[in-house]
Amino acid sequence: MNPNENHAEDIPTDHPRYLSLKHRHKIIEGMHNLVVAEAGLIAHGRGECFDYILSEKTNKFAKKAIKTAVALMLLAKHPIISVNGNTAALCAKDLAHLSSITQAQLEINLFYRKKGRIEAIKKLLENEGASRILGIEEDIMVEINELSSNRRRVDPNGINIADVVFVPLEDGDRTEALKKLGKKIIAVDLNPLSRTSIWADITIIDNIVRVIPQMIEVCRELKKKDKKSLKTILENYNNKNTIQEALNCIIKYLKSQKSKAFNILEN
Repeated sequence: MNPNENHAEDIPTDHPRYLSLKHRHKIIEGMHNLVVAEAGLIAHGRGECFDYILSEKTNKFAKKAIKTAVALMLLAKHPIISVNGNTAALCAKDLAHLSSITQAQLEINLFYRKKGRIEAIKKLLENEGASRILGIEEDIMVEINELSSNRRRVDPNGINIADVVFVPLEDGDRTEALKKLGKKIIAVDLNPLSRTSIWADITIIDNIVRVIPQMIEVCRELKKKDKKSLKTILENYNNKNTIQEALNCIIKYLKSQKSKAFNILEN
């Protein structure tokens, strides 16, 4: 890295985009450390745009989806948390914690399998407390026939046999393929109209950096509940409503910003 480049610690804490810039630097650092693919920077920037028009907060519809997602993971027989480079760069410590509290193993699954990336992600997760990470033994991997991308290669003891797969920052083709295999899919996606959002059983329309810590807190609460209570949470959830509420939120925000912008221009 260029020693003259700005780093996260150089961002003024009173900058109106402080948190967003801080997370952006994590992604950039992750790219330099092989954790993040170059294309991951573009994906992150696209997410920033949607986060902005969702008011950069966890809305009510996202909170309900988070609670339902945790209930599903706790009811699952074999839940798996799929990890890609961006997720690891942004949330490695929280992912390790969520894995521990939900008993859902972490599995590294990448679209861009550049040499050294899996090892870099594994090291980062382990340094943040993760144990027994799947998806790292190339010689034992099996393939999902419904996919042609590198994501088709999955761990036989992980995604291959999972009943519930948590796929934060996902691409839609794998979500669709996993659904067709009969798996329940939990997704985190800031774009409510992406294929991932539409195909998932539970779509958390929020920023991953806010979602994972909240899932941990909700899990502490729901672990005290019995299975009947957890099933009731699932029965009262409608993913179509979540997507509609997110779209309504975006429309409302854009209208309000339009009014503010026009007032400034008129003055």
